[in-house]
Amino acid sequence: MAIRPKKRKFTVYLDPEVEMALADFAARRDRSQSMIAEAAIASFLSPDDAERREAVVAKRLDQMDRRLARVERDVGISVETMAVFIRFWLATTPALPEPAAKAARAKVGERYEAFITALGRRLAQGPKLRQEVSEDVQEAD
Repeated sequence: MAIRPKKRKFTVYLDPEVEMALADFAARRDRSQSMIAEAAIASFLSPDDAERREAVVAKRLDQMDRRLARVERDVGISVETMAVFIRFWLATTPALPEPAAKAARAKVGERYEAFITALGRRLAQGPKLRQEVSEDVQEAD
């Protein structure tokens, strides 16, 4: 068994904020400040440090890319849903005669509030439409 050389004292100057952060981190981890400083310096000087950082950044970018793809998909579903609804509504709703149109305008606030309430309930309870729409649906072209 090889005998490791005895550790030597090394003095460094730290900004007060860095010193406080080191002390807080050491206290939270129940480790010595010396051990944490040594590990940090060794990590900083490690030749594979750049590769590790790059791997962490690449992993994070991949996660963000997947999330962005889901957001893009959800927005696409929302836009298509709205377009289909508007087309259906315009195709099936005849224009009202003037006396009935006045009555409908009087009722519009109440109906809108009911719509917003139902939408809020749907969003709070789920399942969401985007969860109901399968990504596996084949295009019917």
